[in-house]
Amino acid sequence: MTNDEKIFADGAKRQAINQKWIEAGVIVIDPPTTYIGSDVVIGAGTVLYPNTYLVGETTVGNDCRLGPNTFIEGSSIGDSCIIRFSVLEYALLEKNVDMGPFAHLRKGAHLAEGVHMGNFGEVKNSYLGPGTKMGHFSYLGDTTTGSNVNIGAGTITCNYDGANKYPTQIGDNAFIGSDTMLVAPITIGKNGKTGAGAVVTKDVPDDALAYGVPARTKKLVKQKDKKDLEKF
Repeated sequence: MTNDEKIFADGAKRQAINQKWIEAGVIVIDPPTTYIGSDVVIGAGTVLYPNTYLVGETTVGNDCRLGPNTFIEGSSIGDSCIIRFSVLEYALLEKNVDMGPFAHLRKGAHLAEGVHMGNFGEVKNSYLGPGTKMGHFSYLGDTTTGSNVNIGAGTITCNYDGANKYPTQIGDNAFIGSDTMLVAPITIGKNGKTGAGAVVTKDVPDDALAYGVPARTKKLVKQKDKKDLEKF
C-alpha cells in the first residue's frame, strides 16, 4: 500500500488530516467521504465536495471548488479553479480554470489561466493557452494551443501512427470546428479555422479555412478587406 492508502484506511489519521485543513480555512462538505493525502497542500477558502480524493504531491490554491467525485493526483491547481466529476493525473492548472464534468487530464497537461474544458474531454501532454475553450467529447494529445482558441466538440488530434507520436500546433484565436480530425504533425495558423467534420492532413496558414475530406484550404477575407470591397 502507498502511504496515502494507509492513511485512507486508518479512519483516525484521515480524520486528523481533514480536521487540520478545516481549521486552516478549507471547507469540507462531508469529511467522512473526503480523502486528503499527507503531502497535499490546500489554500484557504477552497471547498471540497463529497468523494473528492487528493493524493500525492498535490497543491491547491485559494477559493477553488473541487468535486464531487473527483480524483486529483500529483497536480498543481491555481486559485479559483472549478473541477467537477473529473480525474487529474500530474497536471498543471493556472488560475480560473473551469473543467468538467467527466474531464480527464493526463500527465503533462497544462491548462493556462481562464481555460474552459467541457465534459468528456481528455488532454495529454498538451498546453492550452489562456482563454482557450475546449468543447465536449474532444481529445488533445501532444498539442500546443495559443490563446483564445476554440476547440469544437468532437475534435481529435490524430497524434499516433502506431509507432510514433507527433505534435499539433494551433495558433492564437483559431477556431476548430466540431468533429475535426487533425492528423499530426500539423500546424493551424493564427486565426485559422476548420469546417465541421474536416479531416486536416496539411498545415493551415494564418487567416485560412480548411474544410472537407480530405481538407482543402482557402484564404479568409478579413473584415477590413470586406469593407474595402464594398466601396466598389
